[in-house]
Amino acid sequence: MTKPKHNRIGRVRAALLGWLGQEVSSTDSDGMATLFPGMSMAGVDVNERTMLSLSTVWACTRLISETIATLPLSMYERTPTGKKVASGHWLHGVIHDRPNADSTASVFWEAVVAAMLLRGAARAEKLMIGTRTVGLRFLDPNRLSGTRMLNGTTEWRYIEDDGLQRKIPADRIWHIPGFSLDGKNGVSVIRYGAQVFGNAIAADEAAGKTFKAGLLQTLYYKVANWLTEDQRKEFKKEYVGSIERGEVPVLEGGIDVGAVGVKPADAQLLESRGFSVEEICRWFRVPPWMVGRTEKSTSWGSGIEQQMIGFLTFTLGPWLRRIEQSITKDLLTPAERLRFYPKFAVEGLLRADSAGRAAFYGVMVDKGILTRDEIRELEDREPMGGNAAVLTVQSAMTTLDAIGLGSDAQQARAAIRAFLGFEDEPSKG
Repeated sequence: MTKPKHNRIGRVRAALLGWLGQEVSSTDSDGMATLFPGMSMAGVDVNERTMLSLSTVWACTRLISETIATLPLSMYERTPTGKKVASGHWLHGVIHDRPNADSTASVFWEAVVAAMLLRGAARAEKLMIGTRTVGLRFLDPNRLSGTRMLNGTTEWRYIEDDGLQRKIPADRIWHIPGFSLDGKNGVSVIRYGAQVFGNAIAADEAAGKTFKAGLLQTLYYKVANWLTEDQRKEFKKEYVGSIERGEVPVLEGGIDVGAVGVKPADAQLLESRGFSVEEICRWFRVPPWMVGRTEKSTSWGSGIEQQMIGFLTFTLGPWLRRIEQSITKDLLTPAERLRFYPKFAVEGLLRADSAGRAAFYGVMVDKGILTRDEIRELEDREPMGGNAAVLTVQSAMTTLDAIGLGSDAQQARAAIRAFLGFEDEPSKG
């Protein structure tokens, strides 16, 4: 009975990695794409390096990863009166400011989100002091490998900058999966998107060759008689070389020239490259206008605030929730989960223009929902204190049965005047 093809590939892959001094678990979704890059029908190898050579992939990856990396990520504490930032929690400084001694939070989260986007998962090493996690270190997927042991555990190995390999205990590997089909492992975009990305790479390569040739098609030369070796060398030097240099050749002695292949206009080269931009944007769920494709308008609303709400809801939201829930699951103790939780602050993405913000803040103050100091905090201004920290409402609002009655101050003033024997003041028309 023959063994399944995927088992044979797995054995060959394991043998090759063993020869290289590496081992990879069979559950590693992006390992196969790393060792054996995807091959598209266009005949192009698709891997992380070739994908990022596409401007659209580069722009989409940077847009999502850099946007998430710049959002403040904080630990919050549930209190009887609501919530507050738990700046004193041991994990707050790790995820908000400095995950480790060599990296800042923004750089760390950029790498994490980029790995989730392209590889289907990101992994980081938990830096421990005793049983307490005091830091996080991003692990480059190209250097990390693991093998499934007979007892069901995974043994991880990581190649350091000096080329030495070290083992990392499985309980110190923090795994953040991306989009998943089995509920455990994220799927690799490199593997599943090989066809789309391969076509885009092929179109870019064809465009490069076309522009290098000065928008000329591949030419052939027809000579009436057989050429000697010396004549052939001279012909290539004088005629072929002159065309490559942009010169106008002089054809003589029965020499004719013709074109081979399809004209760039007939092949719709520019149109196919534009279509590739939209296809890639679909894979990353990014509106084309956000990566410079402005020929078509977006259907996410006309205002910038509406478009940002759509981007936050449909693109960033799933990634933010994955990270938040993964932090809660793997970095907090069961007792801490009841009291603390991580949360990205996305209000900065939803900030409208100054006129829109002023109208919104005015309504919030008039309805007694926000204080003036809370609004100043949203605008990154120092609090004023005093009455600025008190909720207020518009006093013009009253009940129907109170119409015609004076305010409390007026009624008190009238009572004092009556007690002192003063006559009522005539009402002012």
